[in-house]
Amino acid sequence: MYEFTGPRILNYSYIRSKTLSYHLTFEQIISDLKNKVYHPVYFLTGEEPYFIDEISDYIAEHVLDETEKEFNQTVIYGRDIDVDGIISEAKRFPMMANHQVVLIKEAQTIKNIDNLAPYLEKPLRSTILVICYKYKKLDGRKKFTKDVAKNGVLFESRKLYENKVQGWITVHLKEDGYKITPPALVMLTEYLGSDLGTIANELEKLMVNIPKGSEIDADNVEANIGISKEFNRFELQKALGTKNVVKANQIINYFASNPNSNPAVLTISSLVSYFSKLVLYHKLPDKSKNNVASMLKVNPYFVGEYEIAARNYQPEQLVGVIENLRVYDMRSKGVENVSVSGDELVKELVYKILH
Repeated sequence: MYEFTGPRILNYSYIRSKTLSYHLTFEQIISDLKNKVYHPVYFLTGEEPYFIDEISDYIAEHVLDETEKEFNQTVIYGRDIDVDGIISEAKRFPMMANHQVVLIKEAQTIKNIDNLAPYLEKPLRSTILVICYKYKKLDGRKKFTKDVAKNGVLFESRKLYENKVQGWITVHLKEDGYKITPPALVMLTEYLGSDLGTIANELEKLMVNIPKGSEIDADNVEANIGISKEFNRFELQKALGTKNVVKANQIINYFASNPNSNPAVLTISSLVSYFSKLVLYHKLPDKSKNNVASMLKVNPYFVGEYEIAARNYQPEQLVGVIENLRVYDMRSKGVENVSVSGDELVKELVYKILH
């Protein structure tokens, strides 16, 4: 039976904040669905499509059984329908089922979405209307937005900050019965960025080929995803931190032979982040392991490497390194550079850092 629990405004956070306990997380909305707590409207907005897809896919796959879906589940793309059409679909009654599901994908292409307001004021309780409104958000001051929140679920799917992605991967794997080593975690985030859809797909490759209960390591990542465990941006940082000239040059030569997987812009950007953390390290009055990890936003496993790098790069040296990074970062983006390739820029930059 349908259970309505009142208005909810949902904001995603992979960790529940005690100061925002009245906000439901992504995990909570999925938990509600698993417990058959349904709402007549799910308006899913925001910049991160992964969570929107996860919620809408769960509803599409689990609310109705296979027999019920034949007559009671409708999937329509925004380009193929207008607001009047959505209302018409939503006002139908289910056939031999408690609910019908109407799923509108790519709804951000629909004009005058606010015209749904009359339906949202009194939605049909036997319909579960799911509107996937990606890459946009509703104006919280409008009555339309308030009507969504009052009579259904308004969910804003926000992009994760880069420093939260590693935590998300760890939690995602843990839920499926896996652990991951810090080096493997860094390899994934360095090369896959913060696109959660891409990351989730790559994690699926790992989990298909590795027994449940295993700890995923750098060898697993290299074998299943194709990221070199020896020649990557993280290892370049480590080589520069220890002033290992031979290793640093081996890595940048490898990058030059694989330019599509190792664009100069990303390599230089990662070095900007790394050396900025070294600057911060020198400024910390408390250099205990836990404090350094917290302030630099790194896994405690890697604090020792920052300690070594800080001994090799004193504050006055870092001033010059940061200035070179700034210049080469701009040049890699085409500023005051019309002929030097990205690979050559990285080689020049690494030489200047090491010498």
